Amino acid sequence: MSATTTSGSAAIRRDRAGRSGRMVSGLAIALGCVLFLGGFGWAALTYRPYTVPTGSMQPTVHPGDKVLAQKVSGSDVHRGDVVVFQDKLWGNAPLVKRVVAVGGDVVVCCDKQGRMTVDGKPVDEGYVRGGGPASLDPFHTTVPKGELFMLGDNRSISEDSRVHLDDAQGGSVPASDVKGRVDALAWPPGRMGMLPTTSAFDSLAGGGQSPQGPLRWMVFMVIAGAALILGGAAYEPVAKLVTRRR
Repeated sequence: MSATTTSGSAAIRRDRAGRSGRMVSGLAIALGCVLFLGGFGWAALTYRPYTVPTGSMQPTVHPGDKVLAQKVSGSDVHRGDVVVFQDKLWGNAPLVKRVVAVGGDVVVCCDKQGRMTVDGKPVDEGYVRGGGPASLDPFHTTVPKGELFMLGDNRSISEDSRVHLDDAQGGSVPASDVKGRVDALAWPPGRMGMLPTTSAFDSLAGGGQSPQGPLRWMVFMVIAGAALILGGAAYEPVAKLVTRRR
């Protein structure tokens, strides 16, 4: 076989390899765009950002923090969930509190260890700032059906259901007032991530905190999409550089 024939065969193989590489690169970019845009679109439909207005939920979230709240119905909220809600008797701005009791629950504070009880069972609230007590002022109430009892994690300063016990709603908030369930901290960067979960209410009838939403999958889709787009876009220049060096 002549040198010319050998050279021509090699050129054909390189051309075929180049076409295959460009096809794979194009598919990677296309798939990356689907994942990247799909992740953002899914997040936009499922989550809404809010700014925490006060320090009533420290240390879980701080004033000025940006949180991501999954858009859920108030009927899907469970004990232990941190929620964003807006109630006309509590003011005009959205507030962030923790649900400690749901419709039908009997809430009492405090027992001899300074713990709140729900339906007669003590709740060890490890998320409370300073470790307790659950409240400096005693309270005892039954939550009406379709309503939620809200407390802040920073019990010494939080203006929550305890303050509103004498209101028309008896301190509870209609479940329909819930705007979303907080899943994650989006800002500041140093504390960005999923919100800590609690097992404090797991032993109660009906269970405790809701499972976290699909935010992790959305983040994975965005990161994987970006990696595929960058990898696909980089293929051709990298391939040409390698060919020249050979």
